[in-house]
Amino acid sequence: MNETTLQFKSFDQLSSGSRIAWRIAQVVVWLVGAAILFCLLFFPTLGVTLFWNILIPVAPLLLVLATGLWRNVCPLASTNLLPRHLGLSKRKKLSAAQQGKLNLTGVIALFAIVPLRHALLNRSGMATAVMIISAAVIATGLGLIYEWKSAWCSGLCPVHPVEKLYGGKVMMSLPNAHCSQCVNCSVPCPDSTPHINPKSSSKTIYHRLSGLLIIGGLPGFIWGWFHVADVYHAQSFYEFVSVYKMPLLGCLLSMTLYLILSKMTGPGFDRNLTNIFAAAGVSCYYWYRIPALLGFGLFGHDGMLVDLGNILPAWSISVITMAMAAFLFFWLVVRKETQVRWALRPPYGQKDGDQIGNLTA
Repeated sequence: MNETTLQFKSFDQLSSGSRIAWRIAQVVVWLVGAAILFCLLFFPTLGVTLFWNILIPVAPLLLVLATGLWRNVCPLASTNLLPRHLGLSKRKKLSAAQQGKLNLTGVIALFAIVPLRHALLNRSGMATAVMIISAAVIATGLGLIYEWKSAWCSGLCPVHPVEKLYGGKVMMSLPNAHCSQCVNCSVPCPDSTPHINPKSSSKTIYHRLSGLLIIGGLPGFIWGWFHVADVYHAQSFYEFVSVYKMPLLGCLLSMTLYLILSKMTGPGFDRNLTNIFAAAGVSCYYWYRIPALLGFGLFGHDGMLVDLGNILPAWSISVITMAMAAFLFFWLVVRKETQVRWALRPPYGQKDGDQIGNLTA
């Protein structure tokens, strides 16, 4: 059965075994998230290790290969969509401008939160727990008001801009394990649009700014972030906020480079340029993160999971990081694009008695 046949197959149309399997997966991952949150509150050292040194390092590669899997089982997504599943949501639709503002706010939140790891979150289980709880409260509140994934999963969530940047060439389309019907809550729908990217929608200035910031700015932001050491005993407000200097400088430099290359190459090369910057961002992340996890980081034990410094030769880490970078550039830049999307679109639903399936998605 080809993808054209499958693309309108909804979660409700799956076999009972498949539906149960997806619900079990969502519950299990949600419980894992709850367990990590519990550790952050009551066993902070363990919680910080589980969250920042195990879960987060896996996430970028998962987004590159199977964004739809994460979208189906993300604990915050399940929390956000619970009011909709229970029939408690007011199901309001967002305008293009409102969704653009949420997208831009999500990018700004990403750039605001990540440097705080150096100043606070990497060493404070309580601070990380407060961050997660705050996100869950906001996600639930948005789910009570707005339709399906529009306000959080495809709007304000700080991870969503990275999903759109890294998830342009996923390896498979999965069933949409949340949406039972499509009501065009987000246009274009990131879940069901092939090779989605941060510039797929440019309806408003907010969409265009968020696309520019995440495509052009993220690679330099990541590079700058890895050139800042954790601050364990900040003596002044300036020392606390100094963790932003290198990431924001790197962001500015790579965004400037992106704008120059965009002008030089023209619109016809735009998609390729986006893929190159996506590969540069995720490759840069693993170029520095893998050594740090294994005890070969730039700043001693910052971000270390296990110290293999006395076991592995330094050249072996270089081989690993170069192999990862080569794979990511192949996957995101060289590999041919297909019509695979994150998730298969469910059937269009009815709203106020009118068929909405003819809207552009």
